[in-house]
Amino acid sequence: MVVDTLIHARWIIPVEPESVTYEYHSLAIDKGRVIDLIPTDVAKLKYQGITTENLSTHALLPGFINCHTHAAMTLMRGIADDLPLMDWLQNHIWPLEQKWMGEAFVRDGTDLAIAEMLLGGTTCFNDMYFYPDVTAQQAVQHGIRACVGMVVVDFPTVWAENSAAYIAKGLEIHDQLRHQPLITTSFAPHAPYTVSDDPLQKIRTLADELEIPINMHVHETLHEVEQAQANTGQRPLQRLHSLGLLTPSFIAVHMTQLTAEEISLVAESGAHIVHCPESNLKLASGFCPIAQCLNAGINVALGTDGAASNNDLDMMGEMRSAALLAKAVAQDASSVPAMTALRMATINGAKALGLEQETGSLTIGKSADAIAIDLDHLETQPLYCPVSQIVYAASRQQVTDVWVAGKRLLKQRQLTTVNVTALKERVAEWRHRLMG
Repeated sequence: MVVDTLIHARWIIPVEPESVTYEYHSLAIDKGRVIDLIPTDVAKLKYQGITTENLSTHALLPGFINCHTHAAMTLMRGIADDLPLMDWLQNHIWPLEQKWMGEAFVRDGTDLAIAEMLLGGTTCFNDMYFYPDVTAQQAVQHGIRACVGMVVVDFPTVWAENSAAYIAKGLEIHDQLRHQPLITTSFAPHAPYTVSDDPLQKIRTLADELEIPINMHVHETLHEVEQAQANTGQRPLQRLHSLGLLTPSFIAVHMTQLTAEEISLVAESGAHIVHCPESNLKLASGFCPIAQCLNAGINVALGTDGAASNNDLDMMGEMRSAALLAKAVAQDASSVPAMTALRMATINGAKALGLEQETGSLTIGKSADAIAIDLDHLETQPLYCPVSQIVYAASRQQVTDVWVAGKRLLKQRQLTTVNVTALKERVAEWRHRLMG
């Protein structure tokens, strides 16, 4: 049987079933989907690939899902480092956005983010930023999967003048994008302290009707929680729960300030958590107790946050940080083992976005969103366990190849849809503008 792509790999780590690693297996891809995963000697007899890849020193696994990004903020990478969150946001980031925000900024910043993510093995990202239509357009152009957030805040920006206008523009974009196979949408109210009750209730109703997720920064810092208690008498999660937002379609990002009761509440509601360990560390926001959250049955995914507060979009680095930090916070070296960290970076992200039937594991029938990591580097030798080496020792520079829906977007470390020289020139122009 002739198939579009046949990949022979030293190891295949499908993520589902959990804790299984196949040696000397092959992945057959046709019409953008995984149609078989079988031993290589059998695959060579059964299939003929229009394109055949021999990855004799590589692990093949599902692409990473970066569950929280502000893609265009790559253009502000390193511009305001080493500051507390609210100082960083109010005195540096928001003024720059007010001055420079527009379609060109989002287009070029998103292109830079997509290039970086593909080079690091990310095949899907969940974005929260202005001009989500432009973000979606660039994702389609480059062939990467994306969930674009329909941003809502109470105050005016260049994107919209009030919460009603943000919601209306978001609904327009949802309608425009609903037939794009690689793009989904979510409501993205920024945070409890920037969105009031009425728009949140409207968002909850609309999200239920459209069957799309709600994606929000929640309990990011102690200051946020204390301020909410002082102003409203409620912690933000209590308020969101009373408004009916805590459901299986709710994605709570950061969650560094959690009581045992709140962990139980989130678990009972079926809501998801996106853990952004490196951004939280850099901004000294606190620690999400992910071992407790996972033990309570909460689906925990991983995100990098924006490159202005991380400062990279490296999901392999995020996996390692998440696993190591979880052990320290729980004071338990067995907390969050390597396979759990890998699941957080793949299938758990797919579940949070409602995409687990489409991506997140190398399962027959799913989209062929796959990456190859070359483990034949000195830094990953000797090799006893491929999953352990990927999480604890490998770097994103070892990602050699990336496919999304069967289309090859990275070939032997070369991007296939990005003109790197032209992109660097555009980014350099933005640096001169933003530096004044």
